[in-house]
Amino acid sequence: MSFFDFKDVPNVEIMPGFNARFHHSEQLTFGPVTIEAGAELPEHSHVNEQFTKVLEGRLEFTIAGETKILEAGMVAHMPPHTPHSAKALTRCRVFDCFYPFREDLKQMLP
Repeated sequence: MSFFDFKDVPNVEIMPGFNARFHHSEQLTFGPVTIEAGAELPEHSHVNEQFTKVLEGRLEFTIAGETKILEAGMVAHMPPHTPHSAKALTRCRVFDCFYPFREDLKQMLP
C-alpha cells in the first residue's frame, strides 16, 4: 500500500489513556498516539528501537534514568532494550515509530 490516511486506521486503546492508530509494514510500526493528561506509561523495555516525536502537549519522559520534559517538536529516542517511561503533564499528541514492527501492537487490531 503506497498511500493511506490514518483516519482509516482503526483506533486502539493500547493502555488506559493511550489511544493509537498504528500502521504496520513489514519493517516498521508507526503512527499517531493521543495521551490523556495524567496518563502514565510504566517503565518497560522492548527489542524494538523507538522514536517518539511530540506534536503537542507536555510529556515527561524518562529514558535509562534520565528525565526530560518534552514539548512540541522534541523527540525521544530509545535504543533496543532501553528502559523508559512517560507521564502526560497535559493532553498530548505524539507520533511513534518502532523498528522492527511491533507484533504485540499489530495483534491488538480489531
